[in-house]
Amino acid sequence: MNFKKKIAALSAAFAVVSALAIAVSVKSIENSGKSTYRGSGEGRNGPIEVEIKVANNQIQSARIVKESESDFAKAAETQIIGQAIANKSLEKFDAVSGATITSDGTAAALRDAWSKYLGAKQEQVSYSDTECDIAIVGAGGAGMTAAIEATKRGAKVILLEKMGVVGGNTSSATGGLNASETAIQKQLGIQDSNEQYYQDTMKGGREINDKSLVRTMVNNSAAIVDWLISLGADLTDVGKMAGSSNKRTHRPQGGAPVGTHLVKVLKENLDSLGIDLRLNSKVTNVLNQDGKPAGVKVDYKGKTYSIKAKAVIIATGGFGANPKMVVQYKPNLEGFGTTNHKGATGDAFAWLEQFDAQTVDMEQIQTHPTVIPSNGFMITEAVRGNGAIMINREGKRFGNEMATRDVMSKNVLDQSGKTAWLFFDQGVRESLKAIEGYAKKGLLTEGKDVKEIAAALKIPEDALKATLDEYNAAQKAGSGDAAFGRKANEMPRALDKPPYYAVEVAPAIHHTMGGLKIDASARVLNKSGQVIPGLFAAGEVTGGVHGANRLGGNAVADIEIFGKIAADSACDFIARP
Repeated sequence: MNFKKKIAALSAAFAVVSALAIAVSVKSIENSGKSTYRGSGEGRNGPIEVEIKVANNQIQSARIVKESESDFAKAAETQIIGQAIANKSLEKFDAVSGATITSDGTAAALRDAWSKYLGAKQEQVSYSDTECDIAIVGAGGAGMTAAIEATKRGAKVILLEKMGVVGGNTSSATGGLNASETAIQKQLGIQDSNEQYYQDTMKGGREINDKSLVRTMVNNSAAIVDWLISLGADLTDVGKMAGSSNKRTHRPQGGAPVGTHLVKVLKENLDSLGIDLRLNSKVTNVLNQDGKPAGVKVDYKGKTYSIKAKAVIIATGGFGANPKMVVQYKPNLEGFGTTNHKGATGDAFAWLEQFDAQTVDMEQIQTHPTVIPSNGFMITEAVRGNGAIMINREGKRFGNEMATRDVMSKNVLDQSGKTAWLFFDQGVRESLKAIEGYAKKGLLTEGKDVKEIAAALKIPEDALKATLDEYNAAQKAGSGDAAFGRKANEMPRALDKPPYYAVEVAPAIHHTMGGLKIDASARVLNKSGQVIPGLFAAGEVTGGVHGANRLGGNAVADIEIFGKIAADSACDFIARP
């Protein structure tokens, strides 16, 4: 039986039961004599390995033997196999909302295990010393954007990613992309201005932001929305995030998460352009030729090689998943959880010491106030933007829910138990698609009325009712919230449509505002303030854009805008005689 027929036979009959135990019958195929086969796919936090047992040309069982996914993402593994039963196919799976990468990794692992049983030979990939025009380190939003733009301008690019999947922290971005004076805003009748966006960002950053970088981000924000839409992105829904005066957070229709959508769109463009993307490729240093960057050294599965390049773009992300580094700059964050993927370890800073690269604002590390305490899963700020409130164990509000993240994080930590409840009703749930992902993960506590939700949360019913009555009265009056200063335009709906929902949350390390010092052209500067020729950087690895506190929606704007600028600047650099 040829290989295609074997695959067809496999796809026709595949079944499982829960807890990853599967027992299926397949058409008779040649048995290689082995009883167990392992397959591997890439999850968000590393490889997902599946082992299947085969006897008499039948799969007897399967189990996950290695993975590093979150507790909530683990459920996707079982669900993906369940889809194989219903669809009778290993070729197409519907990713589980909120766990797309885990879903894809599990599906890939299953296919890999089966292909080994069927005698398929894995393609052996090896790399040797080579050269290109631009080496880009990091395949998150900034790196992929830079690779696409540079390739479109005719540069030969090699894009390197130390993890087994693209996306980085961009995959977890939920709220949206901030932009002002956009065509989408105008279509929706939203009044906004670049100047107001600039002022909001400076105010949010406690006025220590690099003004030229903020101006650059703001002035290029409308253009980056158009550019992403031209690539196939949907950014036609616009909401409001904490710290913003107007609705300017662009996201997919219905308020769907922006990160997984953009990563998918960018990856599709990488593929269509034929860009040389190298996964599991850990850069260990930047090559130095006469004191100038000249490429990178790469470790691919234990073997090292060099890539000579005319320019290097650093897009490696921040260091929020490096506890030692976090505590080095901000000791009071010792013991905090993190929302960051495990690859956000700040490797690039050590590579660039040889060029005397300057850093800025390294001690400015942001916590996000609404994170699941047990596992670091972040609840988007857009839930509050769409009308949710925060209550403590006494059933009372304790601050302006639309305050900046640093203020809100402190307010939560001041409460009994150092956690709080994010509280909303059916109206808020229906207004934001992202909430459905939380529901599927089992994150929501639900009550059919105030009495039931209060009992479920073990908080005083009378206090909760009084809190809701006061908030709803202020909302309906359109006067804003006198108690804590929440503005009328930050209270889009009353919380009076049962059932009611709540999620327990606490602050966790979310974003490192500090990083490499760049200019408005994304060129890295040395400690004397001079440009390091041929070295560019974009995204969370840089500092200065966000100052002391990043506004929700500005990270995606930052990585996209400066990712494209870095590519343009690098292309201009290598074109010079």
